[in-house]
Amino acid sequence: MGRVEAEAAMKKPVGVGSYKEWEVQELRVDRDFAVEYLKVALESLDNPDERGGSLIMLRAVAEAYGGLGAVAAQAGISRESLYRALSPKGNPTLKTLVAVLKTLGLRLSVTEKQKAEAAQEKKSDDYAAA
Repeated sequence: MGRVEAEAAMKKPVGVGSYKEWEVQELRVDRDFAVEYLKVALESLDNPDERGGSLIMLRAVAEAYGGLGAVAAQAGISRESLYRALSPKGNPTLKTLVAVLKTLGLRLSVTEKQKAEAAQEKKSDDYAAA
């Protein structure tokens, strides 16, 4: 057995998980965190450089609240379509976003850009002061 095969055959250390596993678990157990996490994701959707990350964030929340298959079924979307829409190069329709959020017990809302930016700046200042 070669070195690569030997490394692949090694057992995963107890208590060690992936970041994705941790992220999904945190989103599952802390609903307020999940909501704030999605707010950040949705605010970034209009920036082409951040869109892929935002879609991955939405995907993580969907995974935390039942998995993509279950969310897709409840939203009336094929699983394959949801996987594509919530991929880094995805381009979900408004209908898809609304359906997924509704399935998660959430909805879209609109905030005036200047107020949102001022609130975000205040949060950043508060965080830096802490």
